[in-house]
Amino acid sequence: MQKKLMAVAVAGAFGVPAVALAQTSTVQVFGTIYVEYSYYHQGPSTTPGVNVNSVDFLQTPGSEIGFKGEEKLGGGLSVWFQCTSTADPRGLSQNGWCSRNSALGMKGGFGNFFIGNWDTPFKRTSGPWSVGSNETGIWGSSFLLTGGSTTTDNPPTGATPARGTFKRRQNGLLTYDTPDFGGFQGMAAFSSAQNATGTLANASNNKARVLSIGGQYSAGPLFIGAGYEKHVEFNSLTGGRDGDDWGWHIGGAYTWGPVRFGGGWTKQKFETGTTAAPTESHVAAWHIGVDWRIVGPHGLRASYTQAGDMKGTPGAVGIAGNGAFRPAVPALGVPNNTGANLWTIRYVYTFSKRTEFNLGYARLDNDGNAVTGGAQYAIGGGTSPGLHAPGGSQYAWGASMRHSF
Repeated sequence: MQKKLMAVAVAGAFGVPAVALAQTSTVQVFGTIYVEYSYYHQGPSTTPGVNVNSVDFLQTPGSEIGFKGEEKLGGGLSVWFQCTSTADPRGLSQNGWCSRNSALGMKGGFGNFFIGNWDTPFKRTSGPWSVGSNETGIWGSSFLLTGGSTTTDNPPTGATPARGTFKRRQNGLLTYDTPDFGGFQGMAAFSSAQNATGTLANASNNKARVLSIGGQYSAGPLFIGAGYEKHVEFNSLTGGRDGDDWGWHIGGAYTWGPVRFGGGWTKQKFETGTTAAPTESHVAAWHIGVDWRIVGPHGLRASYTQAGDMKGTPGAVGIAGNGAFRPAVPALGVPNNTGANLWTIRYVYTFSKRTEFNLGYARLDNDGNAVTGGAQYAIGGGTSPGLHAPGGSQYAWGASMRHSF
């Protein structure tokens, strides 16, 4: 029924006879609508005795609507497409068509090759071990683990890129996935360098691109994943120096009866500074979590995530951009308390396989020097302006509803 309705809609738009199109169409409609309402307490400000304003807000991370289809070409070969767009029931995020995972691909016995706007292998192999948390929203752990999770592109020359974001849905990505070998699978991807148009070959940082690889084992109750990603020539403000960034991760998850455990470790390194004074900074983070289906529709999810201290060249600048944030490396003689800890816990009520309700709490504790220009780590969806006092804590209460179709 879903395919036929879609076929009729396409036929009406392009003037194709609906009866003929409905007989050959392979297009399907799918999606997720997620709404999260929360109260966010931001903690003390730099003004003694005055807190940063507490707010309530609505978020819709992960909400999407998509169209996908596949045509069998014979001999085990098929061509497929997917176009997924943001679906924000608030009416605030209007990101246009194919703003989420979208691609055109061909697959067969050789594996799967596709081109489009898609999650990198680094992101795809790290998500399954982030048990107990979401990627974004108030229960999101990606802000501490990987500097956020979002759609992004290579930086054009001279621009400030989203350097700190390693859970990327990357524009202009070419991806190859191997076949599944008894649960083992590898994947590799690189982004095209279209942002280099209009630049000279001898310019610094003039051909930024993302290189990403990942491998995973997923069979029965066990998942193990690892990934590596390099952001080539992403340091576009170095005054002539080509700066690169790197990220690694490894983690796993295991399901034992009604309980799923998971956790992992990740590290990112950033080249900073200038040609005359090169610097670098790096940070490690880790996560553990549990998803417990207690009885019937009742469940519990909980997680703990820790971002470690920023290390590297004393005084190396922090990394920010597109929602990502990493504090600066302290100068010599300054205590290196630049990390943060995040706790989340939720009650889950599952109405059906497609619909669930969450009610829970999140708390973020910043270390005393987790500051760059007054900013700090923030709970997902919050901001980290220069109003916060160093070392402040934040917390949020929230309720959410998710429906997939």
